Amino acid sequence: MPLTDTAIRNTKPAPKPKKLFDSGGLYLEVAPSGGKWWRLKYRFGGKEKRLSLGVYPDVSLKEARERRDEARKLLANEIDPSENRKAKKATTAERGINSFEVVAREWFAKYSAHWSTNHANRIISRLERDIFPWIGGKPIADLTPPQLLETIRRIEERGALESAHRAMSNCGQVYRYAVATGRAGRDISSDLRGALPPVNGKHFASVTEPEKVPELLRTLDGYEGTLTVRCALRLAPLVFVRPGELRHAQWADIDLDKAEWSYTVTKTKTRHIVPLSKQAVAILWELHPLTGHGRYVFPGARSFARPMSDNAVLSAMRSLGISKEEMSGHGFRAMARTILDEVLGIRPDYIEHQLAHAVRDPNGRAYNRTAHLPERRKMMQGWADYLDKIKAGAEVIQINRSA
Repeated sequence: MPLTDTAIRNTKPAPKPKKLFDSGGLYLEVAPSGGKWWRLKYRFGGKEKRLSLGVYPDVSLKEARERRDEARKLLANEIDPSENRKAKKATTAERGINSFEVVAREWFAKYSAHWSTNHANRIISRLERDIFPWIGGKPIADLTPPQLLETIRRIEERGALESAHRAMSNCGQVYRYAVATGRAGRDISSDLRGALPPVNGKHFASVTEPEKVPELLRTLDGYEGTLTVRCALRLAPLVFVRPGELRHAQWADIDLDKAEWSYTVTKTKTRHIVPLSKQAVAILWELHPLTGHGRYVFPGARSFARPMSDNAVLSAMRSLGISKEEMSGHGFRAMARTILDEVLGIRPDYIEHQLAHAVRDPNGRAYNRTAHLPERRKMMQGWADYLDKIKAGAEVIQINRSA
């Protein structure tokens, strides 16, 4: 006779386990402790087997019968319900192991060691803030392009279009890593090309007109703050390295007698040589008595154990009346690149090498730190001499923009 909820509720525990049978192999096992478990008895491959269907009352009589019926459908198709359950559990566990967040963090751990600290922090923060909360827990192989786009749209809708593009790029990198490691079939971000509006190109503000450079240099020379910042302002146009590289310059990397600064480029993790002009060496000798006993050429205002803050040079320029629309820390690179090429006629590959950009040499190497070093030495001294002359009032050659 089939079971009823009333009969189940009224059943009392016995000294030994008690079985209350329903139909189709379904029964309720009542333990001496009072616990009640749904079981399904069935035969598969000539062997009698048992399958647990849940605990009463969490699983009601009606739900237990539904689970029994699902199991019997599997048996009708010659599928062992017990083995089917194990396979599903294994699949679920594998999907959890291969969630988007798990794969993304694995990708990050593998490649972030080759990035600068700031770059790595920006990427993991972007993923943790804008991506993981929405799709991090989903199996990476099951995500669809619309689901990824919906997540990226949230970034776009708050007005951070450039961040949205960068997040999409990072997700693409994660997907390509997942494909390479067998966790995804393809990069679904490639289906979303053109889905985001383009970002209007932005360039670092820079003075690139030769006639405006003398006034800029004289303004920088007029800075009356600390000697450390004053020397950084005067050295920046002469070496035109990235602002972070200037701030993190270390005395151990500078050979004043050889007039050479060798350091690791933050973006590419390659060694780079900056030939120092006589003017640059003079500035460093001036600063050496103050900071030469420490690690950093330009230490912070509060501690010699840390480099100058990233706002020190910018704040100094703003205090001198140089607006952010007029000049940025990166702007000295654009200024040198433009004038060295268009006014002084320096070969572009010499300039690009000095900017630590990837330039293929005849041997196929993407970057060679010693390439054209004698020519670059001559170029850097010529550049410093040129800046001195125009700052002192020499005639400035105009750039012919229509040429």
